[in-house]
Amino acid sequence: MSPEHKEITARAERFRALHRPGQPLVLPNPWDAGTARILKGLGFAALATTSAGLAFSLGRRDGCGAVSRDEAIAHAAAIVAATDLPVSADLENGFGPRPEDAAETIRRAGAVGLAGASIEDSSGDPAKPIYDASLAVERVAAAVEAARGLGRPFVLTARAENFLHGRPDLDDTIARLAAFEAAGAGALYAPGLGRIDDIRRVCSSVKAPVNVLGGGALTVAELAAAGAARVSLGAALARAALGGFLRAARELKESGSFGFRQEAAGFAEIEAFMADPGGAGT
Repeated sequence: MSPEHKEITARAERFRALHRPGQPLVLPNPWDAGTARILKGLGFAALATTSAGLAFSLGRRDGCGAVSRDEAIAHAAAIVAATDLPVSADLENGFGPRPEDAAETIRRAGAVGLAGASIEDSSGDPAKPIYDASLAVERVAAAVEAARGLGRPFVLTARAENFLHGRPDLDDTIARLAAFEAAGAGALYAPGLGRIDDIRRVCSSVKAPVNVLGGGALTVAELAAAGAARVSLGAALARAALGGFLRAARELKESGSFGFRQEAAGFAEIEAFMADPGGAGT
């Protein structure tokens, strides 16, 4: 085994071990190498990419097929190389409707050193936004098989997207997650759940680790008590950064003043985060 492969395997093993129900891994989402290094410097144990953060950085919209698989994999590879932390990737619906598409996406994800990735049951078709349950399970099963073929740990997260697409059907969401678990998914995720009782019910209905989207009034401690094994943020950090950018740009355009500089991070502070990337060069 090459040193590079040993390093990738070690990261993947660390990532898998960090999934502990009731003691959730807080998994922030950088959108480029610089933000990945900042998050490592702040002490986070692992990272995840954000499809929206990537799309916005390319001047495109998220979730409408505007970002290609090649672009998403190249972006994930850059995040992997930026630090020595395990990285999971948001790979949307696997960049195609067929089980074979999901499988190929996971094979390519493994090839760039990712410790995990997610595949969702959202179709990208506004008229029928969620795949039929049988096809959704086939897609997850194909992704799981591809992950197992990597010859090392890889946390395949299967996502049930009902609540993000106007289908707040908790029973169907849980049934899908249970079927994904039976197909071999290593983690489960139903983004958009806002009520702690719903989160608690999801976590108690399956055995696999459950990822919860952080946000709203709920704290990490409350999500831990509900049984979450992982808490991710999606595009929240990217949106927060863009919010600061918008406020500064609007102040400059509308009043010609520079008050935003008082809240800006210090140059030396940011430089310090960039001094030691700590990556494995993968």
